[in-house]
Amino acid sequence: MIRLLNKETGALLGSVSEGDLQLLVDQLEEEDSADTDYYVCADTIDLLESNGASADLLSILRKALGDAEGVEVGWKRD
Repeated sequence: MIRLLNKETGALLGSVSEGDLQLLVDQLEEEDSADTDYYVCADTIDLLESNGASADLLSILRKALGDAEGVEVGWKRD
């Protein structure tokens, strides 16, 4: 299981599949090979949606973003 977390607060955002994680890794920029977090904004969510993100992943990210301009989302494997 892969958990998505709000990097600022540590709050659990939800769990995603291996496929969802792979989409994040493939589509979003990582600073280095050990990077496990991403800056997510509305444009990021639109990009992921157009590239086949699951409804679950999109829902988690939209809820995490809320009314904010952007949010740092990290992931952790259980």
